Amino acid sequence: MSFFNNIFNKKPKIDLATLLENGAILLDVRSKEEYRAGHAAQSVNIPLDNLSYEIATLDRNIPIVTVCESGMRSSRATYILQQQGYEVYNGGSWHRFK
Repeated sequence: MSFFNNIFNKKPKIDLATLLENGAILLDVRSKEEYRAGHAAQSVNIPLDNLSYEIATLDRNIPIVTVCESGMRSSRATYILQQQGYEVYNGGSWHRFK
């Protein structure tokens, strides 16, 4: 199977729940107001607009799962963090991690 994954540039599916159980950071990139209105208990909030300024507060040695409301902002945050060398996965909506 990995032969075909390499040919079609597909990555193996990652179990985000297991990553989080093993200490990954659940990074909620919604606004402070959205976060206050509801969030996953174990999450850390750094709004996407502040990520570039606060990126140094994140440990490069710990995997990160990004979340937001629908998955759009978390996708952008994933890209930004990947460009800086972080191991990061887009978790989509924060509701999956309640």
